[in-house]
Amino acid sequence: MRYYPVYLDIKDRDCLVIGGGSVGTRKILTLLSCGANVTVVSTAATEKLHQLSNNGVIKLKERPFQTTDLDDRFLVIGATDNQELNFNIHAEAERRGLLCNIADRPKVCNFILPSIVNRGDLIIAISTSGKSPAFAKKLRKHLEKEFGDEYAELLKLMGAIRKKLLSQDHEPEAHKHLFEQLIERNLVQMLKEGDTESINSLLLEVLGEGYEFESLTSVHP
Repeated sequence: MRYYPVYLDIKDRDCLVIGGGSVGTRKILTLLSCGANVTVVSTAATEKLHQLSNNGVIKLKERPFQTTDLDDRFLVIGATDNQELNFNIHAEAERRGLLCNIADRPKVCNFILPSIVNRGDLIIAISTSGKSPAFAKKLRKHLEKEFGDEYAELLKLMGAIRKKLLSQDHEPEAHKHLFEQLIERNLVQMLKEGDTESINSLLLEVLGEGYEFESLTSVHP
């Protein structure tokens, strides 16, 4: 394996996508969902991108790519159907030391985009190191069935519990065993079944008073 697995924080980072077709649009929507500031350069763009531009969500420049478009960027994605242009984007991004992905061309990327299962704060990234995107897709569909929305609820609850414990001057290591107990006692299944009574009984037994499911999950982080 030659890839170094990592999750990037791109919130409020300036990211550039060259190419406004269907592939580029998918990449752009993912960047936006992660909080990036997105600029798109393309001679043509999908209706969705025009809507996003008109609403001020992205900056859309309907013209050919210029090397100066890379100025002050954190990350760049090339998603055009012009392979010569894609290779030029890669070469210029490399020269500037930028993170660069060229769609469907792993050999000219310094990072690749995994297939993702997203359940709230649970993010499962699947990669075949560029060898078989079809298998990554198949595995993603399998994992989507295995990990339902109850896992998003689990992490929301765990995060609220952790925040409350820390506010009471608990050291992180001191309550590690508490979280292990909650997980081992089928909390996930209780969440899946919506069994609030059993959840509250478990929270009381493990954590004591003051840790009710309703109050914990109604607090915004």
